[in-house]
Amino acid sequence: MYVDGFLIPIASHRLDEYKTIAAEAALIWKEYGALEYVETVGDDMTIDGVDSFLNKAGCSSEETVVFSWISYRDKAHRDEVNEKVMADPRVHQMMDKDDPVFDCRRMAYGGFRLLVKA
Repeated sequence: MYVDGFLIPIASHRLDEYKTIAAEAALIWKEYGALEYVETVGDDMTIDGVDSFLNKAGCSSEETVVFSWISYRDKAHRDEVNEKVMADPRVHQMMDKDDPVFDCRRMAYGGFRLLVKA
């Protein structure tokens, strides 16, 4: 298994817009073969003595954080799926270049190999 993970700071008042886009994106990724597409939003974000995702994402008091992942069979499968997704015009049409729902430059991303699954 291979997983692409994302940590995205987003203005709280734009969360419904993000949810709409994420639901559309999920359908596209799944259409091209992603095994799982998950988007979660911060809820219980503070534990004494532990840094929070809000801090790591650089969120302001008007922002929250989205933690999401997409899973694939392996890295080669991820590359194959993402190539098709990025070539799909629907992905580009859902992004408003003049007023994006979130700032991609502030998003954290990583590709991960499976270590433990229970």
